[in-house]
Amino acid sequence: MTLDTQGILAAVTIAMYVPFLLVSIKLVSKYGVSRGDGWILLLIFCFIRVLGGSLLVAAEEVTPVNLSLYIGGYALESSGLSPLLVCTLGLLHSIFQTPDGFLSHNRQFRLLGILGAVALILTIVGISNSSSDSSSSSANTMRRVGVILFAVLYIMLVGICVFLWTRTRFIMRYRKQLLKAISIALPFLAIRTLYSVLSTFSSSSFDVTSTTQPNTSDLAKFNIFTGEWQIYLVMDMLMEYAVVIIYCVAGFVLPLNQDYKSPDSYQDEYPLSRPQY
Repeated sequence: MTLDTQGILAAVTIAMYVPFLLVSIKLVSKYGVSRGDGWILLLIFCFIRVLGGSLLVAAEEVTPVNLSLYIGGYALESSGLSPLLVCTLGLLHSIFQTPDGFLSHNRQFRLLGILGAVALILTIVGISNSSSDSSSSSANTMRRVGVILFAVLYIMLVGICVFLWTRTRFIMRYRKQLLKAISIALPFLAIRTLYSVLSTFSSSSFDVTSTTQPNTSDLAKFNIFTGEWQIYLVMDMLMEYAVVIIYCVAGFVLPLNQDYKSPDSYQDEYPLSRPQY
């Protein structure tokens, strides 16, 4: 079976993220699990993109049509923003580390992580229930609330980044460079988040078979199913890819492990990096 435009884009997604899936595995191996969850979530994000693309390609190749494959693929596509946002959150949290490896502001970052998880759950549940006529209205509400929470989380990330820039003299050397990398990635992440908002509000339903009734919404061109694929390519795929490239390059190039010193020497040099609860 010949792939349509969405299928071709899904195949391109697989080709794009398989190499970075391997790269993210290397990064997790390099930094380990105990020094923040940012690199792990980057790995999860790349895996979701490969899996989601595979489901969409398989959905177009399988006959008869298997709606579960379409729903699964598009659910992963729509919810994939969550691990990318929380990945950024984890990387920002690592910038607060002291030379002895202590992570401050754990409670605040944990709450923001919960916010991202709630948004993810609402999005997935909303998509899963969208095929049921009896719950389509509540499903649409959950999807919209979920994407609004994604936007709120992004705004919080920007706020944290601005705060860190006002405290750069207290940040360890290579984590300052990581902060620069995250700052470069944030505009791309903003466009990606905006696309999710526009796409979610472009239709009152999430129906992968919605082809009989044309979408007359002012935001119709942003719809993930019936919108313009060029917009999807630029605002979704390329923006995500730019963020992943920036993070992967930063992870490999920056010797972040060299920031760690003896615990006896950090209090005078980094007075604001003392343990906080």
